[in-house]
Amino acid sequence: MIDLIFYFGTDIIFIRVRNNSIMFANSSQGNQWCPIDGLRLSELGVKKEFPELQNEPNWKEKAIQKFKDKITDMKNETEICEYLIKDLKKYGYQPYIWKEAGHRGRKLI
Repeated sequence: MIDLIFYFGTDIIFIRVRNNSIMFANSSQGNQWCPIDGLRLSELGVKKEFPELQNEPNWKEKAIQKFKDKITDMKNETEICEYLIKDLKKYGYQPYIWKEAGHRGRKLI
């Protein structure tokens, strides 16, 4: 299990990767863990990332499925975390801490 902590503006975003399962929590919403299905996604952002979903009425479900498919193709938790850090940096998320189970967290800044 690997926990990642990001800063996004004044919010703190927590991501937990356990095998191929990814859970998210947000400091401004009471730190309740939720899967990718429970996240609020920007329609404009999704359609910018995936232009083929431009005229899709169920764009959110298809975007989530694309994300899940990409994650299942990855070999291990480390690879998933490296992908998440790289991808979220593009959207202004600042990686702060990487903590593997049984180890102290290490700062990423």
